[in-house]
Amino acid sequence: MARNAVASRSTGAYPRRVTGPRVQLEDLGWDDSWREALMPGTPHAEDAGDGQGCPGRVVRVDRGLCTVLTMAGPVRASLGGDVLSVMATDPLAAPCTGDWCLVRQWPDGPLTVETLAARRTSLVRAGAARSSHGQVMAANVDTVALVVALHPEPNLGRIERLLGVAWESNASPLVVLTKIDQVVDGDAIAADVRVAAPGVEVVCCSATTGQGVDAIRAMLHHGRTMVMVGASGHGKSTLTNALVGADVLTTRAIRDDGKGRHTSVRRELLVVPGGGAIIDTPGLRGVGLQRDEVALRQTFPDIDPLTEHCRFRDCHHETEPGCAITAALAAGELSVRRWESWQKLNRELAWAERRTDARLRAEQAKRWRDITKQTRGRGRR
Repeated sequence: MARNAVASRSTGAYPRRVTGPRVQLEDLGWDDSWREALMPGTPHAEDAGDGQGCPGRVVRVDRGLCTVLTMAGPVRASLGGDVLSVMATDPLAAPCTGDWCLVRQWPDGPLTVETLAARRTSLVRAGAARSSHGQVMAANVDTVALVVALHPEPNLGRIERLLGVAWESNASPLVVLTKIDQVVDGDAIAADVRVAAPGVEVVCCSATTGQGVDAIRAMLHHGRTMVMVGASGHGKSTLTNALVGADVLTTRAIRDDGKGRHTSVRRELLVVPGGGAIIDTPGLRGVGLQRDEVALRQTFPDIDPLTEHCRFRDCHHETEPGCAITAALAAGELSVRRWESWQKLNRELAWAERRTDARLRAEQAKRWRDITKQTRGRGRR
């Protein structure tokens, strides 16, 4: 008999095999709306009935297994039939670090993730060059911390690209400039970064000296989750250790050429003493945007209003008379670097939309071919 068919004969709401410390789910953001989404009609998580399952938060996913932090402690669970069925049609529906879920224990012992709650926020990067599907890096986060080292000097275009991904997630972006103890002009560099990230808080810090760490920790109060995003060698793991207050993640020095070494190999959620959580992610070599024009406007709030003052509605911002962008560039009110960065990301969004539309057309054509084959097969019988 299939496991889904014997769910009601589960030995209990909570898994028997647990190891590690217990945690209050409220410290990780558990609230009434999550409870209603996963266990409608149940006033308290501990009141889950027999067979309903145990609520928890996904700490990490590797090799088809999820580590889930429950009220009874961390458990390892495989994926249930309903989750696998949804994943077959939507790769983004696969469990990822930060998801809230229900874990069920079966009479013969195994644990499975049976239900995933709809995500409030999701940090998604574009997929590989030949795929129009994205990749979810973290779910249900409140703050996306873009970790960028002050040495070597930050690439402003890359920061703008990361900001676009952060805004797409519907979480609040934060720029964290690390290794301020290694430069003498950190404040001047930070000023340039603030120009490239209008409306976004920029914090300079050093995990070595402790400068700025308390300011970041203050954003991790009870129930909030922060995800660390950035390239290898920029200090994500070192900063995470400083915020947690223990060496829970391995760190490595950067290479002689200034490039980082990959240390984190998986996305992992860590509990912060006093409440809150941090999700550490592997270093990003490259990051692509999805098809969210709103995120682009949030990344470049100084450019979008200018385009509304062009004489022509379909202005290409090149040689047309009355172009507000051309005028702003000539007057020095808009930097050439920032305008070129906007153009590049705008072209990428248009390409991503065309790629997605082509995939949807191909999937629709395949569905019709399958329907035609089934119809013809029934006609022959």
